[in-house]
Amino acid sequence: MPLVRVDLKKQQDPTYAKRVGQLIYAALRSAIGVPENDNFQILAEHDDQHFIFDPQYLGIQRTDNLVVIQITLSEGRTLEQKKLLYKTIVESLNTQLAVRLEDVFINLVEVKKENWSFGNGIAQYAL
Repeated sequence: MPLVRVDLKKQQDPTYAKRVGQLIYAALRSAIGVPENDNFQILAEHDDQHFIFDPQYLGIQRTDNLVVIQITLSEGRTLEQKKLLYKTIVESLNTQLAVRLEDVFINLVEVKKENWSFGNGIAQYAL
């Protein structure tokens, strides 16, 4: 049920964004139990004029390697689950792709289950 959007600066490696997405999906599976095959992602790379961020907001020193992750998912996860998800994503990006911890920005957007339609004009999760 999550919809993942990843935004980052254009990379020299054409596989980089896809690898970021794969690590996020693995983190979603392990940290909050997202089912197998429930993988919907939009991966976007931007030039300098279309990727704007504050490099020091809240005292966190960000670089041009910032990865912005927005995950829309059904509501109901505990604070502990969310914290585990953040930690799992950041640690996997750091260890697997050498992304600095400071360069991972995550935003969760929780919605009610009736706000999803996976096709056919049907709200599959509506009770």
